[in-house]
Amino acid sequence: MDGTPTHGTGDERRAGAVELTGRLLCADLSEAAEVRRHLSEHVALTLAEPGCLRFAVEPTEDPLVWTVSELFVDRAAFDAHQARVRSSRWFDATSGIARDYVVETVPGRPDPTPRSASRGADDDQHRQTRGAAHG
Repeated sequence: MDGTPTHGTGDERRAGAVELTGRLLCADLSEAAEVRRHLSEHVALTLAEPGCLRFAVEPTEDPLVWTVSELFVDRAAFDAHQARVRSSRWFDATSGIARDYVVETVPGRPDPTPRSASRGADDDQHRQTRGAAHG
């Protein structure tokens, strides 16, 4: 870890929480520079969001790859995070960068969202895409 702020609590994996894990995959050093340029602000804004239990974007040995680990108290908090990100400088700068993410709800209690309701593209699945979930 190279000073990228992270956040967590002792009660992170509570039932109903939404967790995103995966990697941010830059195609070249120019994309990696955009990540470095905008990451601090993105992390600070995310950690200030209600319902954010954990948020970490950390470099790997490969200068083009970052690991991403997020945890939000529930689906509503995760969805609010995704909505905020879509109107941010982070989104503008990094939306074209590939992501390989898994988003899932921590088991233990029923999800309060009815199955017939639209739950969005990030619902409990593996996604490999360019510019989808913008953690």
